[in-house]
Amino acid sequence: MKLYGIPLSGHTHRVQLFLGLLNLPHDYITVDLRSGEHKKQPFLSMNPFGEIPVLQDGDVTLADSNAILVYLAAKYADNRWLPRDPVAAAKVQRWLSAAAGKIAYGPATARLVTVFNAPRDHETAKNIAARLFDVMEQELQGNRWLAGEHPTIADVAGYSYVAHAPEGGVSLKPYPNIRAWLDNVRALPGFVGMPATKAGLAPEEV
Repeated sequence: MKLYGIPLSGHTHRVQLFLGLLNLPHDYITVDLRSGEHKKQPFLSMNPFGEIPVLQDGDVTLADSNAILVYLAAKYADNRWLPRDPVAAAKVQRWLSAAAGKIAYGPATARLVTVFNAPRDHETAKNIAARLFDVMEQELQGNRWLAGEHPTIADVAGYSYVAHAPEGGVSLKPYPNIRAWLDNVRALPGFVGMPATKAGLAPEEV
């Protein structure tokens, strides 16, 4: 199994995290984004959108981090990670959609500005993150996980950019339930962290 990405990508990290939680051996292949490797062949033959991450598992090649999580859960994990029950599955899908939407346009985009100097609207991204975190904080009241009594790929999809939100200038101080949830993810056997950067808030502001 091969995972193509970069260490500072939260999209790549959520796949790397799940591979660790499932104890699945793999080779990590760093893609040179600065040289535009992801926009050239042979990378485009793996993902025509020219985006990371990409997972190769034998004859199977998959792009899109959430799609990869679904594949890994369906093929290698038990039903707790991707429930078969319709209601439980829908609850997981809701947070996968949030990962591709509100998390991507909120804390992920805010971090793009501060870590990668991306030309995005930083204030709008921080506002989206704050609204998202207000909802997450409420829904995690009395709950250890986002979508049920056990960890699911909803938690894996959400972790990376939420945990590193302070690097984008979004404080986690007002959100004790979110911070407790992040600690629960970190405590899972096989947890793999994402490298931190010096961007964003100072430690006392986090």
